[in-house]
Amino acid sequence: MSTNKFGFWSIVLLGINAIIGSGIFLLPNKAYALTGSFSLIVILFDMILAISMALCFAELSGLFKKNGGPYVYAKAAFGDFVGFEVGFMKAAVSIIAWATMANGFVTALSAVWPIASEPIYKNSIIIALITFLAIINILGVKLSEILNNIVTIGKILPLLLFISVGIFFINGGNFTPFFTTQVTETSSFGAAALLIFYAFTGFESISSAAEDMDDPKKNLPRAILVVMLIVSAFYLSIQAVSIGILGTSLANTQTPIATAASEFLGPVGGILVTAGTLISIGGINIAASFLTPRNIVAIADDKLLPPVFSRYSKYGTPYVAIAFSAILTIFIALSGSFTQLAAISVVSRFTQYLPTCLAVIVLRKKNPTEKSSLRLPFGPVIPLISVIVSVWLLVQSDLEKILIGLGGLIIGIPFYFLMKKQYLDK
Repeated sequence: MSTNKFGFWSIVLLGINAIIGSGIFLLPNKAYALTGSFSLIVILFDMILAISMALCFAELSGLFKKNGGPYVYAKAAFGDFVGFEVGFMKAAVSIIAWATMANGFVTALSAVWPIASEPIYKNSIIIALITFLAIINILGVKLSEILNNIVTIGKILPLLLFISVGIFFINGGNFTPFFTTQVTETSSFGAAALLIFYAFTGFESISSAAEDMDDPKKNLPRAILVVMLIVSAFYLSIQAVSIGILGTSLANTQTPIATAASEFLGPVGGILVTAGTLISIGGINIAASFLTPRNIVAIADDKLLPPVFSRYSKYGTPYVAIAFSAILTIFIALSGSFTQLAAISVVSRFTQYLPTCLAVIVLRKKNPTEKSSLRLPFGPVIPLISVIVSVWLLVQSDLEKILIGLGGLIIGIPFYFLMKKQYLDK
């Protein structure tokens, strides 16, 4: 095994780190407020959808070993233009999301260190965090792998403690009534499904760095499936314990896991969960800092972005793409406009998911002799169901966010034709 590439279990930890962020520490109360104990069924619904989508990514990741993930799949199935649009949106939103998470880290830190909320300290911490992670990435994949593994394990341990101890303090009466009047309202179910689904997003990211992984055609498909099963088990268990401990009061607490942990572990439980929140948000920043530049490199490798982004350092890392994404992330994080821009990510996720699910069907017909190391059963059924349910879920979002997302696709069009004229046509 290459010493400077992510092995199987490191890929799994990277995937977990890319998905589990601050949302899991805040999710239980919002989901419960919408559908009560039935939120467990909503999580199960989203889990099946997310795993179905992840399986589509898993099959395609077994056909390619290039960076880019959704961009590579869309380009192979539908051509340069669709591929660029998917890649452009993924790269843009990855940077916006990283900026949002860097800011989120300082917000979480200010809860235990109030001075961090003051503008000069807040901005300094954001710049230091992003710069530090960029330097770590430039210095080599192995260093990033070690840091990611340590932080991901640190993120998982408080959640494991919460589940393994909390399960013994569950009050079964807190789950009744299981079906409330809210459940019969499609809008409530749809809103809850949309809310919870975003907690599962991020699985698509790990395929973006295929070239930095050992034997990606074999390891990536298996890793994606393992990641989704682990994350799904965490989400279901955390929601069940939160309901079982807090009951109806769960809907009114702003820190559901910390509050529930304090019920059966005392003040120490609250402190552990708060520390876990910081580690979790810090961890997802690490994953973002590693994966975001790889999206840019993938597009540049195909001459759809200036070739300077494909330059590698003596450490074997894409230093120009890393530096560019870090600088842009700092600019967006400090601008304060990221809260509005983050709305793009709501729709942009589906600009990656829908083409990828359809690409499974197209590439099977286009290249019938090429077989993935993980091939979906039942022909086109799983990809088609994923597409149909995704469209339904997308409709649950508000019109403003949909228009912002589509606006992002429109912005990408002139960039595509400019790059095509400068590089592809030469």
